Amino acid sequence: MSNKFAVIVLAAGSGTRMRSKTPKVMHELAGLPLLGHALSTAHALGAEQVIPVVRHEREAIVEYISTFYPTAVIADQDEIPGTGRAAECGLEKLDSNFDGTVVVTSGDVPLLDVATLQLMIEAHVAGNFHASVLSSVASDPTGLGRIIRDGDGNFIGIIEHLDATEEQQAIREVNAGVYVFQAASLREKLAAVGMDNSKHEKYLTDVVAELTKEGGKVQALTVNDNWLVAGINDRVQLGEVTAELNRRLCAAWQRAGVTILDPASTWLDITVSIGEDVTILPGTILRGLTSIGAGSTIGPEVQMTDTRVGENATVVKAHVNASIIGDGASVGPFAYLRPGTELGAGGKIGTFVETKNAKIGAGSKIPHLSYVGDAEIGVETNIGAGTIFANYDGVNKHKTVIGSHVRSGSHNTFVAPITIGDGAYTAAGTTVRKDVASGDLGMNVTSQRNIADWVLSNRPGTKAAQAAEQDKN
Repeated sequence: MSNKFAVIVLAAGSGTRMRSKTPKVMHELAGLPLLGHALSTAHALGAEQVIPVVRHEREAIVEYISTFYPTAVIADQDEIPGTGRAAECGLEKLDSNFDGTVVVTSGDVPLLDVATLQLMIEAHVAGNFHASVLSSVASDPTGLGRIIRDGDGNFIGIIEHLDATEEQQAIREVNAGVYVFQAASLREKLAAVGMDNSKHEKYLTDVVAELTKEGGKVQALTVNDNWLVAGINDRVQLGEVTAELNRRLCAAWQRAGVTILDPASTWLDITVSIGEDVTILPGTILRGLTSIGAGSTIGPEVQMTDTRVGENATVVKAHVNASIIGDGASVGPFAYLRPGTELGAGGKIGTFVETKNAKIGAGSKIPHLSYVGDAEIGVETNIGAGTIFANYDGVNKHKTVIGSHVRSGSHNTFVAPITIGDGAYTAAGTTVRKDVASGDLGMNVTSQRNIADWVLSNRPGTKAAQAAEQDKN
């Protein structure tokens, strides 16, 4: 038998039980669509070809495959239904002379891992089997095909629940829907399999039955971890598998040196990277291509997507998207970092601060109650409380450039486009419409004017007027 192998991933089903406009295999699990998990595993195996078989919502699925798995060879299932026909359509994408091994998996079984498939392929090839079936032992096998063995434990066949006798229904070993075939055997038997069944579908299990009936060498290998073959047909199952995968991801990071105080309230995508001695506090969600540097503390109640955090940084009660947070920097609480935010080492984005497309230099601070959009801020600059970067003129966005070692007063408004030079100051309450040169003080020139006894004249009888009159007396 050749050592070459291909993987066919079945992804043509309609997934009606999801009750969704989104194709079943495109529902997300830990940052990847279900199909993405299956295709990643198939590619990681080192297959000569990976062949996803599609039909329902073809355009959306093909767009995803073409973008993220461009080497995959897409096969289209025709109007003939059934897993057997899907595998047959995938097989047609292989060279007719291909004599290796064909692995058949499903796009809705996301936790099936490389190690399990490798062991299955190795046992199949080493034993020169015509077919190998993956099985599991179910606590409740209702509705599932039973694995039938003889007295010596050898595989005899698969019998569906409705066709099983009462004795056979008591069997808990069930078909997991993952197969390895000799290509020639699969090709030959698929051509002979019909649709003479209650659903008028072409079943892949019929190939196994035909091989067994004709004395072919078939084995059933039992997986010890049922989660690896857990299929997803509705949102309840999606939620269950999501929770289990998240539990495993948290445990894996804990073993790698990350403190996760409450794994039950911490959610991690499979694409997230976390350094040693990071502490993750309750209510934290890390998504996408987020990476956390060693020694940082994230949480509580942080949602972070596609963000890079340096070492020894702190992020508390914040929403952060597509941003960069430097070494030793601090963010929050109640901060909103929008895409394009870059906070330098030792910098601070504080309470009730929103930033967008803002480059903030090392050691610079925006402590509280400010909006900073389309801005560039130098090093060691302090932005006073309540400052607004007015970047939009009603038609176009404009940029504000603040130099290094600048001190802006509270309640400033910077009306872009303007530049504030290094070492400049701006007075409290100033609306800055013109550039401020390095070392200058920017301020509005209107002097404060106090109108004597205005309260006594205009608000007579109020508590304020009474207090003022009492004070004057």
